[in-house]
Amino acid sequence: MSHRCAKFETCPMTLFHKLVSGKWKILILWYLSSGPLRFSEIKRKLPDVTQKMLTNQLRSLEDDGLVHREVYPVIPPKVEYSLTDLGEKLLPLLEQMYEYGVEYSKAMKISATK
Repeated sequence: MSHRCAKFETCPMTLFHKLVSGKWKILILWYLSSGPLRFSEIKRKLPDVTQKMLTNQLRSLEDDGLVHREVYPVIPPKVEYSLTDLGEKLLPLLEQMYEYGVEYSKAMKISATK
């Protein structure tokens, strides 16, 4: 933590924040950490997200190079989303966030399942 950013615009933390900020991005990345999922499977895991919001968040993650969108030439169309190599580099951070959530829920006596 001895490194501090001289300018907001060039700070790596600002870039990281841009990549993962968004109401559903971290959860999308977390669910994709188990393997490729179709749009409807992601939607089922995030029941409160609207179709438009999920589409926007997936597009943003794809534009940022964290998620890959594979379209299969079949009828009906099949589309799968998966993590890219850059997206997979986030897995240790996501695991740590998950573990922190478990510890926090225990400390605060909040019901959480592992």
